[in-house]
Amino acid sequence: MNSEKTPIQGKRNIDFTSVFSIVLLVLAGEAIFILPFVLQRIFRPTFLETFALTNTEIGSCFSVYGIIAMFSYLFGGPLADRFKPHLLMSVALLLTGLGGFFLSTYPSVFYLHVLYGFWGFTTIFLFWAAMIKATRIWGGENAQGIAFGLLDGGRGLVAALFGSAGVFVFSFFLTQDIDVSTLEERKIAFEQVIVYASAAVCLIGLLVFIFLRHLNSHSKENINANKKDTVDSEPGKLRFSDFKTVIKYRSVWLLMIIILCAYFSYKMTDVFSLYANEVMLFNEVESAEIGTYLLYLRPLFGVGIGLLADRTRASLWIVIGFFIVLVTSLFFASGLLNSNLVVLFSISIALMALGVYSLRTLYFAVLEEAKIPLAITGTAIGVISVVGYTPDIFAGPLMGYFLDANPGAIGLQHTFGLMAGFALIGFLASIALMRYNRNFDRL
Repeated sequence: MNSEKTPIQGKRNIDFTSVFSIVLLVLAGEAIFILPFVLQRIFRPTFLETFALTNTEIGSCFSVYGIIAMFSYLFGGPLADRFKPHLLMSVALLLTGLGGFFLSTYPSVFYLHVLYGFWGFTTIFLFWAAMIKATRIWGGENAQGIAFGLLDGGRGLVAALFGSAGVFVFSFFLTQDIDVSTLEERKIAFEQVIVYASAAVCLIGLLVFIFLRHLNSHSKENINANKKDTVDSEPGKLRFSDFKTVIKYRSVWLLMIIILCAYFSYKMTDVFSLYANEVMLFNEVESAEIGTYLLYLRPLFGVGIGLLADRTRASLWIVIGFFIVLVTSLFFASGLLNSNLVVLFSISIALMALGVYSLRTLYFAVLEEAKIPLAITGTAIGVISVVGYTPDIFAGPLMGYFLDANPGAIGLQHTFGLMAGFALIGFLASIALMRYNRNFDRL
């Protein structure tokens, strides 16, 4: 196995084009997931009520998404190595936005499952690996931490802005106070939230198509610059040998476990607003605001952790992130929190967010540390993601089962206990990855 460093772009040159590129990547990177995930994360009680869903039913929608996404990761990864990223990303955004307009009609449970399956294709097969690879190219050899820190932190800021805008639109279209409004009034208000979000996603898709064309030439330059890389980067040619090359890296297998555990932890943020509503006794608007406020912490955490990772090792901060998640999830599982401890709740959930967002920032930043060649980045992302993002299949139904079997505080304690188990496994795998990368450097 070749341990020589794969050249990407050298040092990151900051100019208007590079700044505008990362800003647009950030916008696109979060906009694509606003409709499938962010809206129900922020408005979960409202989403369940207006669509007349149980936690188990919305969980099964995520399972359909996850099943389609699993195959999409596998084949979408090589696609990103062979085709123009701005085309893949813009088409994905436009199709996802169109799906949002359908969501605003309040489809039946059956068609909601179909819609989530459609989103599993648009957001993953066409979009995911192209975005990650473009970010790795932008970061160069020496700025992977800050590149992915800006991506994930910036995505958090975008999600927070969407969340704040969504709360504003929802409140604006309510004709009276939330506590005395009817279900029909809440449905009309939430419909407007969905419509505005869908229009914004389509608009960002058009911006990506127009202004990110130059990333294609960057990709060619950097792949062609790697003369020692034996991977054929001929456009449009999908090769089975790329998969064989990727699975030879032990770091790929460890990243599968790490991302699976980290992503399950991230999926748990879906119940933050539910916890605020059912345990801390916040109303629906206040619960949505809790989820939104946490999203504003994501840019701070993402950029800060990214800078620290570039000065040390990304794998070290993944270990630290899992430790934070493990401790805080055990605290929530203990049942010590109640509606009289609002300040403690706020501190605890912010700490948990620090751990979760740190993991999301860095788990692809270690691709450079692990010496995985740029030319097969998309394929590596696809292979890793097939296992790493399986929580899209099982996390929703699993959490839904515990939440519906024991409504209220008990069900939430059980789900956080489950989160602690995944955090422990991820903690051990991340230690193994850090040790492996150090030994790899000595070869």
